[in-house]
Amino acid sequence: MKQLQIIADKTAISLSVICTLHCLVLPFVVVMLPALAALNLQDETFHLWMVIAVIPISLLALTMGCKKHRDYRVPLLGVTGLSLLILAVVLDHDLIGETGEVVLTVLGATIIAAGHLLNYRLCQRHHCECHS
Repeated sequence: MKQLQIIADKTAISLSVICTLHCLVLPFVVVMLPALAALNLQDETFHLWMVIAVIPISLLALTMGCKKHRDYRVPLLGVTGLSLLILAVVLDHDLIGETGEVVLTVLGATIIAAGHLLNYRLCQRHHCECHS
């Protein structure tokens, strides 16, 4: 249980990076390598499954850390980032356009990653048991 929060923080940061890379790099890769277009990674299902994976991992890590060091910037960043990701999925590119969806997703993923990074650093600073 000691390592659960650090693993959750690192997993959530990794998911945020994957999400950001997906949004920013995949369109160029698909254009450059048409065979990848058959994988249908730009389908909205990918975004939905990423959000479904990110929500419980982020909430677990951020709330565990916040309970230990009581810095409420951590859940504020987490909730803000998650809200933007959920908004991007709910509004879909039909309502906000491809650019709007990418902006919301990248911004949300970046804010979540910042929350997890802050959480990780606060736990190190306060010598939480998960970093001993």
